[in-house]
Amino acid sequence: MNTQELVEEIAKLTLTEAADLVKALEEKFGVSAAAMAVAAAPAAAGAAAADAPAAKADFDIMLKDIGANKINVIKVVKDITGLGLGDAKALVEAAPKVIKEKVPAEEAKKIEAQLKEAGATVELK
Repeated sequence: MNTQELVEEIAKLTLTEAADLVKALEEKFGVSAAAMAVAAAPAAAGAAAADAPAAKADFDIMLKDIGANKINVIKVVKDITGLGLGDAKALVEAAPKVIKEKVPAEEAKKIEAQLKEAGATVELK
């Protein structure tokens, strides 16, 4: 069965069947539906999507603003980077500043959430 035939078969599924298929594929390959959607987009959308740039795999984490809870942000940056307290403080005070480079997407999202919870403004580049 070629890719186009497979897409045609999937298009015939009900929503419940499609949800079951997604769950089965997640379990089989150990990935999330979001990751599969990114990987499957060029095949599903045809030639136009194949020409689009691939999803970004690694991110730089930019601390844009430390917000009102500077001490909490310093603690999080210290934990994330492994720096000493003084170095983490200096890094935070230098914002806007990249605090970690080439971080895998899943880890970058976790770090972003930690920093936002501490009160910082963060951007993934």
